Amino acid sequence: MKKKSNVPDNSKNIDNTLKNIYKSKGNPKFLFVLLLFLYAIAYFFVIKAALMQGEFTIFGGEIPYAIFAGVFTTFANFCIIFLVLLFKKAGFFTALTILVVQFPMIIVNLFIRHAVASIPGAFTDLFTIVIITIIYLNNLRISRYQEEIRNQAITDMLTKLPNRFACTELSNELIKKNEKFAIISIDLNNFKKINDTMGHEAGDKVLIDVSKRWRALADSRFSGTTDFLARLGGDEFALIVRDYNSCLDIINTVDAYETELEKKFTIDDCDYFITASFGYAEFPIDADNTISLLSCSAAALHEVERLNNSNKILRYTHNLLKTEQILETERKIRYALENDAVFIYLQPQYNSEHKLRGFEALARMKDLDGSFISPVDFIPVAERVGLVDKIDMLVFRRAAEFLADILKQKQIDIIISSNISVRHLMKNNFIDEIKGVLQETGVPANHFEIEITESIMIDSDEKALKCINEIKNMGIKVAIDDFGTGYSSLSYLNKFPADMLKIDKSFIDVMNTNDSSKKYVATIISIGHIMNLQVISEGVESDDQLETLKEIGGDYIQGYIWGRPMPPEQAARLVL
Repeated sequence: MKKKSNVPDNSKNIDNTLKNIYKSKGNPKFLFVLLLFLYAIAYFFVIKAALMQGEFTIFGGEIPYAIFAGVFTTFANFCIIFLVLLFKKAGFFTALTILVVQFPMIIVNLFIRHAVASIPGAFTDLFTIVIITIIYLNNLRISRYQEEIRNQAITDMLTKLPNRFACTELSNELIKKNEKFAIISIDLNNFKKINDTMGHEAGDKVLIDVSKRWRALADSRFSGTTDFLARLGGDEFALIVRDYNSCLDIINTVDAYETELEKKFTIDDCDYFITASFGYAEFPIDADNTISLLSCSAAALHEVERLNNSNKILRYTHNLLKTEQILETERKIRYALENDAVFIYLQPQYNSEHKLRGFEALARMKDLDGSFISPVDFIPVAERVGLVDKIDMLVFRRAAEFLADILKQKQIDIIISSNISVRHLMKNNFIDEIKGVLQETGVPANHFEIEITESIMIDSDEKALKCINEIKNMGIKVAIDDFGTGYSSLSYLNKFPADMLKIDKSFIDVMNTNDSSKKYVATIISIGHIMNLQVISEGVESDDQLETLKEIGGDYIQGYIWGRPMPPEQAARLVL
């Protein structure tokens, strides 16, 4: 651990950083100097004009040269007013000083030099003082209101830490200055268990206590670096670290926050022991913009969580992911979601007699040039960066809208299957989202089937079982996707109230290559039937595969042999 800095504990490093960000966004100093310079020139000509003798003629009228003193006085006062408008407190006191200093000179001109032309200037200066005072007081009121709005925009309401927006603002500012810094993504380990077992109120109190400890540490600068802490959402935090010499300094900083976190938390007479995972990336070494930096640090964090070993911090490296491809694909996904460019294709499902059962709704996305991006490319990235639940929900909504249009024209018994990721199923508002779509579209729940992977039966199976039971109670069918590729545990399968097993294409491809492969598929079908489940085989592409599945008792077929994925308009023609 590095030596403690001499900066006092109450330095409020985070608050000062935020204030400095917005100070830097003010008007440039050269404009302040320019207005003073223009004022000085105008005032010089005021004095010259006031002392000039003689007259000139315009349109037959005699006009004294001294009249130009008023013209230049007006211009000078415009400079004063703009000084107050643009530079608030500094501008007001500078302007007030300038105007007040002029009065002795006006008195001298009036009573000693008997320059009566100074009288309008005196009143003009008095009126200007009144005007700039009104402007300044009004600016104070507006500034307080703006500061209140700004604080709401940059503050996380639960923890009172800066939020994602504030983190992004600081990062953008440091990048603009080309200042070296690191972004550390932080995730509290197993925090979901606190919410699930003790309730969200206890979880919120833990988050508040964690934030208080870490904020005090950041403000004290005990870590030896300049740290800016933000809460991104949920149990996710970000730390922007500056003023370090090497990666070892970053590691030491993380150690300081980890040490603070490992001290016991006592909430409502219950003790909690919390750990966290950390992943970080550096500017400008790893990325040159805020979005990419956050993505890189998040990628390192996810790798730490995936490895699940004693090492709780990882630096982003270019061999961790195919960086350029991952980040570019993430940008495309975000653009598609924001611009309604994710759509669905529908692949038909038939029984063994070639009667249409329904369709599986598949996510599709186009690049900016109009070319298709393969789901093989964008779905894994969406899962990694936490966007897959948004894609899931959009696909479900599109499928519901398709069904609503079909059912308006023809009452028909068809099923639309839609994939749901583990991440999405585990969200607290998952059921509410599904119910919301059903209510909006008016489609009966029994026309839908949710597909889940069998791995969910191992991961948090109690919560998964609760969600699936709620889905079933609504009338939605449940299919276990890619059965046989994961755990294939009969004990878990027996607990889950599924309606359908889906045999993965990889087994269908080799089914006719040898007798053992065929027996394996036949065994899956038998298991399904024993458990009163129907079985659908994916990726059926040839006549011999079709005949084998009929022979061993397969219930439904999905594959190119009877139908490729197609746009909704084409799928509608199959039904109507």
